[in-house]
Amino acid sequence: MAIIGYARVSTEGQELTVQLEQLNAQGVNKIFQEKASGAQHDRPHLLAMLDYMREGDTVIVCKLDRIARSTKHLLEIVEIMETKKVAFKVLNINLDTTSPTGKLMLFMLGAIGQFELGMMLERQLEGIRIAKEAGAYKGRKPTARAQETRVLELLAQGKTKKAIAGDIGIGIASVYRILKAHRGG
Repeated sequence: MAIIGYARVSTEGQELTVQLEQLNAQGVNKIFQEKASGAQHDRPHLLAMLDYMREGDTVIVCKLDRIARSTKHLLEIVEIMETKKVAFKVLNINLDTTSPTGKLMLFMLGAIGQFELGMMLERQLEGIRIAKEAGAYKGRKPTARAQETRVLELLAQGKTKKAIAGDIGIGIASVYRILKAHRGG
């Protein structure tokens, strides 16, 4: 059972020293560290840590915003940890998922995240409704359908559907839809 630390700063000019000291004071066996924006979900050292951890391990971070920038991303990471039966601790808020209180805090964070998402979607739909009523919203412009003539020309020239999709920059499924619509069914 390993104690794993994760430390991150956003830019090359920032230092990891304080986080590394705090993690080492917790008796961490292995530290994954990187200098990358928290907005990136595919951070290589975060992914390596998620792959490295095993059942019974504990992952420690100094602050929540070091591991995830959004509640949604945090919950995705925690779900991976729960699946692997890995404990999660956040030093600055004293969160520890091995305790009932820590699990409650995590569920509360998840509920708040879901609430935020619901409110955002509600505001977005209301904005679209108002824009439609004002005649200012037409929906997104069709991208593949606008290329229908070009797709049919390239098909007539004998190009493959895959090559056409690559040349025009649309999905191959769109090429098939255009062809099906052109054939009438």
